[in-house]
Amino acid sequence: MSETGTGGLGLRERKRQRMYQTVSDTAIRLFLEKGFDAVSVADVAAAAEISKPTLFRYFPAKEDLVLYRFADHEDEAARIVREGPSPVRALHRHFLDGLERCDPITGLNDHPEVLAFQSLLYGTPALVARMYGYLERSEAALAEALGGGLEARLAAGQIVAVQRILAQENWRRIAAGERVAEVRGDAVAAAERAFGLLEAGLPGLAAH
Repeated sequence: MSETGTGGLGLRERKRQRMYQTVSDTAIRLFLEKGFDAVSVADVAAAAEISKPTLFRYFPAKEDLVLYRFADHEDEAARIVREGPSPVRALHRHFLDGLERCDPITGLNDHPEVLAFQSLLYGTPALVARMYGYLERSEAALAEALGGGLEARLAAGQIVAVQRILAQENWRRIAAGERVAEVRGDAVAAAERAFGLLEAGLPGLAAH
């Protein structure tokens, strides 16, 4: 009997994805309530009603329980540059679309749950350190999509840095009490300037 279901995912894979989501959501709820350092992996396993060894099969490190929310974004830049002949412009357009949608990955989102999650992330040194691993993998995937080699790695590093700094600036202002409506105009203008600089500095990746 086939286990393939809707969306091309088999039953086993759908169950696996649900497990990832459930355990991650449970962990983040506990971390937000009690603090990252005050909650053990055993606490998360008990709350999720699974064994500690089972949890570690899904999440190799405690920090990964939080960073799972970024999993879909890890190779996002690499996917975007494959959509058109102009990688920098494709990424520019995608970032502006994210600002329009108030995608949390852009930092331009003032929903209380999003702000709480980002405060947890940026306020926990262990999570900040682990996030750099995510950024390195994102950068590596982007470099490969750009053709590999030193020039591609240099370009990928600049692009990932621009996206990270823009998002952190947006989050910093909103975390300080400004609303999305107050920040949006500056966020769009900053993105236009930053990606304009990338296009000027990486002409081979900006041409039609």
